[in-house]
Amino acid sequence: MTGERRGARPTRHVVVMGVSGAGKTTVARGIGAATGLTFAEADEFHSPQNVARMRSGVPLDDTTRWPWLRDIALWIADRGAEGRSTVLACSALKRSYRDVLRRGPLRVDFVHLDGPVEVIRARLARREGHYMPASLLESQLATLEPAGPDESVLVLDVSLPPEALVAAAVTGLGLPASVPVGAPGPRVPPHSGGMLG
Repeated sequence: MTGERRGARPTRHVVVMGVSGAGKTTVARGIGAATGLTFAEADEFHSPQNVARMRSGVPLDDTTRWPWLRDIALWIADRGAEGRSTVLACSALKRSYRDVLRRGPLRVDFVHLDGPVEVIRARLARREGHYMPASLLESQLATLEPAGPDESVLVLDVSLPPEALVAAAVTGLGLPASVPVGAPGPRVPPHSGGMLG
């Protein structure tokens, strides 16, 4: 992996994490709109085989996740080498997965959208057009490892509206806001059927 160019201004890299249906994509896009960080959706890094597996209701295991995580980590490193800050929507459920994403010289912070399972189930029930069936939520909840005290993870309540979550993430991580937090600016779209990893 490449690092940042010597003498370049330090970049910031944020991963919005959580189980499917937590609203990762909506919040990550909102952070990108508010700060100018380059947005990416981790689901788009999955191989066709992984997508087919999830579409059929079979959860991914570590063997199928490692290449996906390494590709995402490489994308972060490459953007950092270009001097670009990033924000990703990525489940990042296990500590070991998060360790892969923060491997290397770049600083990677995590925002964990956490909260009542009932809220997430209700969102999944309303979601359309995503290959991840609601039936896989239980497997994701079983896989999820809460952040350790030594990890840079900001935990936010998934029950809050998207605009409040974006504002809390920008403020909590000390990100440079290109639009004043709380001011009318790029509207965060309502939670929809976008890919939520």
